[in-house]
Amino acid sequence: MKFNLQAQDPFSKARAGELTTDHGTIKTPIFMPVGTAGTVKAVHQHELKNDIKAQIILGNTYHLYLRPGLNVLEKAGGLHKFNGWDRPILTDSGGYQVYSLTEVRKIKEEGVTFRSHIDGSKHLFTPEAAMDIQRTIGGDIIMAFDECTPYPCDYGYARRSIEMTHRWLKRCCDRFDSTEPKYGYSQTLFPIVQGSVYKDLRVKSAEVIASFEREGNAIGGLSVGEPAEEMYAMTELVCDILPKEKPRYLMGVGTPVNILENIALGVDMFDCVMPTRNARNGMLFTKEGIINIRNEKWKDDFSPIEADSDLWADREHSKAYLRHLITSKEILGAQIASLHNLHFYLWLVTQAREKIISGEFYEWKNVMVKRLAQRL
Repeated sequence: MKFNLQAQDPFSKARAGELTTDHGTIKTPIFMPVGTAGTVKAVHQHELKNDIKAQIILGNTYHLYLRPGLNVLEKAGGLHKFNGWDRPILTDSGGYQVYSLTEVRKIKEEGVTFRSHIDGSKHLFTPEAAMDIQRTIGGDIIMAFDECTPYPCDYGYARRSIEMTHRWLKRCCDRFDSTEPKYGYSQTLFPIVQGSVYKDLRVKSAEVIASFEREGNAIGGLSVGEPAEEMYAMTELVCDILPKEKPRYLMGVGTPVNILENIALGVDMFDCVMPTRNARNGMLFTKEGIINIRNEKWKDDFSPIEADSDLWADREHSKAYLRHLITSKEILGAQIASLHNLHFYLWLVTQAREKIISGEFYEWKNVMVKRLAQRL
């Protein structure tokens, strides 16, 4: 993997770059649609590529490991072949899913024992297993196995947690460096900064993560319920420590406003389930603000979903029609709304990139964050 910085905004820490993998080049800043179980929910692969213009998508280690299982993925030739996506894929390590299974998991130095949400069967994820599983899934970028601490989190627990995450990282790197990719293309490993919302822990973690000198770095454990100001403070602190010549990935973030503010702090890569999850519930993100399409006011609004969009579904379908589909629980409603939101997220980061290159990002961002937060 190669990363080239191409432009820096003169009035913020925002950057534009190019990240090259064996499955293609990604122009940053970038948003990565989440394909939890080998699919971005309600969206075809050709729509992801041609309509949404996604450059990279995510796969979820925990879910893919349980179903369809590693045997099926290996026989298929990896996730790219299995789901028909020929552009880059990033896989998470399963750490976040295990974090969310508080009732059915136990964390020890060896790793995490958990019970499947599907059939209750017992499994063990170790740092080594997380590397082997992601080798088999076949992501271009794979993530270190870490513990994502909850919010709020006791200082002592957060400190012990980052120390274990750093020990786990050493084990991840040792296993990754002693094994080969399975499908004839290269893979790269990103470590993850943790530390909850404690400045000294975040600084320590960022320094340790940077010392491993991997090809890119991630920031985890944010967007777990803390106030936005805390997220921004931690992100800024960490971005000032992580090496400038390597991509920075803020995991699981967030709203359009969160994305713009974190781009301004120096983040290059984002992912979040919000555009698709909120779409299925009738929330649309638009250039003028947020629409709850279930509201009565859209019942007889026959204007296009977004008239100046280059997405066919936005121009062709009215707000009234989409409201009818969503309130009727028609599958097409979830499809159209998901297409719209993902297209909007990719439009937003593409605009941000253009503004960084032209030197207009900071002023544009300040106008956009006010507009995008409005409820229409």
